[in-house]
Amino acid sequence: MRPGDRIFKNLSTGAGIFVVTLIALIGIFLLVQAIPALGANGVNFLTSRIWETSDPAHLRFGILDLLLVTIYTSLVALVIAMPISLGIALFLTNYAPRRLARPFAYIVDLLAAVPSIIFGLWGILVLAPQLAPVSQWLNSTLGFIPIFSTGNVFPNYAGTIFTAGVVLAVMLLPIITSLSREVFERTPTAHIEGALALGATRWEVIRTTVLPFGKAGYVGASMLGLGRALGETIALAVILYIPRGRTFDWSVFDGGATFASQIAANYAEFNNPTSAGAYIAAGLVLFVLTFAVNFAARSIIGERKAD
Repeated sequence: MRPGDRIFKNLSTGAGIFVVTLIALIGIFLLVQAIPALGANGVNFLTSRIWETSDPAHLRFGILDLLLVTIYTSLVALVIAMPISLGIALFLTNYAPRRLARPFAYIVDLLAAVPSIIFGLWGILVLAPQLAPVSQWLNSTLGFIPIFSTGNVFPNYAGTIFTAGVVLAVMLLPIITSLSREVFERTPTAHIEGALALGATRWEVIRTTVLPFGKAGYVGASMLGLGRALGETIALAVILYIPRGRTFDWSVFDGGATFASQIAANYAEFNNPTSAGAYIAAGLVLFVLTFAVNFAARSIIGERKAD
C-alpha cells in the first residue's frame, strides 16, 4: 500500500472511531447526569404524564406525554412532507427542463438555511390564523374520528400539533427532496431508454423504473427527515401551546410539548443539578430515539446499496 493511501486509511479510520466514541461519551454523560434525578423521582419515569420539577426535594416527572407529542408531531409532519417531497423530486428529475430544474432545486434547498425561530414565528403569527378555518372545519366535520376530535386547547386552534406539523413539514421538505432527487437522478439510463423504446409514457417510465430504483433511497431520506423532526426545538417551542390540567389525547388539535421544546422552555431550572437531571433524562430518551431512527435510515440505504 502506498504511503498516501495508508495515511488516508488511518485518518478515515480514526475519524470514524472518534465519531463513534463521541456519541458513546454523550450517551454516558446523559446517563450519569440523569441517574440522581431518576432516583429521586416520585412517579414512574416512562408511564407518568406528570411533570413537576420546580421543587428538587419532590421531583415528579414522567415522559409519556412528551414522547407521544414528539412522535405525533413528527408523524404529522412526515405524512404531509413525504408526498410533497416525492412530487417535487420527480418533477425536478423527470419533467422540468434542465434550465428550470437547477434554480428551482436551489430555491428548495434554501429552505434549509432559514433559522428555526423564523419558521416558528411565521407559523404562529402568519400560518396559524390561515389554518384556523381549516382546523375548525376538520374538527366540526370529522370530529367523530379521534385524531380530529376537540383538542385539549380548544377553542385555540393556533398552538396545536396540526399547526406545528404543517410548519415542521415545510422544514423537512429540503431534506427529503434533496436526497430523493439525488437517488432518482441515478436511475440507470439504460432502464429509462429501454422503457421508452417499448412505448412507455413518461409516467409509466417513472412507475416502472424510477420509483422501484429509488424507493429505498426515498424511504431512507424520509427516515432522516423524521430524525430531524424529532429533535426540532425552537420552532415547536414557539408554536405549541402547553395546556393546563389536560393531557395529550391523540387529537391533532391538542397542544403539548415535545422533548426538545420542554427542555428549551424550562432551561431556567438548570441552576439546580437535581432538577436539571430530569430534563437530561428526557434528553437521553430523545437521544436514543433519534439515534434509532437514523440507524434505521442508514440500514435501509445500506441494504439498497448492497442490492
